[in-house]
Amino acid sequence: MNGPAVYELSSAPASWRIALPHTAAAVPVARALVRTALAELEHRADCDTAELLTAELVANAVEHTTGETPIELVVELLPSGCQVEVHDTDPAPPGDLTRPAGGPPDPWQEHGRGLLLIRALSSSCGHRPTESGKAVWFRLPVVPAQRRSPA
Repeated sequence: MNGPAVYELSSAPASWRIALPHTAAAVPVARALVRTALAELEHRADCDTAELLTAELVANAVEHTTGETPIELVVELLPSGCQVEVHDTDPAPPGDLTRPAGGPPDPWQEHGRGLLLIRALSSSCGHRPTESGKAVWFRLPVVPAQRRSPA
């Protein structure tokens, strides 16, 4: 084709997929990938919330699964927002992700708030079985322009 190239914005979702070590070092790497994915395309989902919830999912996958098999992070940008998934090798569903626990978390405990945060701050969340274990996911909607902070 001769002539100037024209860049057209695709309506197809963009996605990133990365294997992460099965260690706590995966958490900051996952946060950085989400931040980069959302900033690179000037995506309109709330980046701070996406980073926080991603950190919770990755930390849970590292803490509650055994072995050295890497976990996988998938970030998908959609016209309606973004979806983040964390894949691990444990087929057991995550505790109380889609239903409230028996009561509020104990304020003196260091653990027990991650899934509560995911339920409270995401537009939807869940889990599904995969060939090698499960994927736990959340979605965040597009933030309306009037609610975004100036860059």
